[in-house]
Amino acid sequence: QVQLVESGGGLVQPGGSLRLSCVASGSIFSINAMGWYRQAPGKERELVANIISSGRANYGDSVKGRFTISRDNAKNTAYLQMSNLKPDDTAVYYCNAVAQSTRGKQYDTWGQGTQVTVSS
Repeated sequence: QVQLVESGGGLVQPGGSLRLSCVASGSIFSINAMGWYRQAPGKERELVANIISSGRANYGDSVKGRFTISRDNAKNTAYLQMSNLKPDDTAVYYCNAVAQSTRGKQYDTWGQGTQVTVSS
């Protein structure tokens, strides 16, 4: 079993910054990829950013240049540094991980989500 716990969401003014954290726990052998997705009311869930074990990252077009994803492989943790936040960034942000357990089973796991609200 692999579990993900997100933290760091909250209310921030436009132009402000937040850092989200996602900690993976359980019987983890390796994590192939971690990522952040978001879903706003009435919209489809969309990719924010993901990162593979080598450190290569991909970003959604709407956040390029403003958000940065990073990993601490030793701690099984992913971060999302969000800067110059806009009201359109308001959404529930979900962490995702593709991981292999110590028993050899692959998991595609989602966290419960953390609310980010950008408003003055």
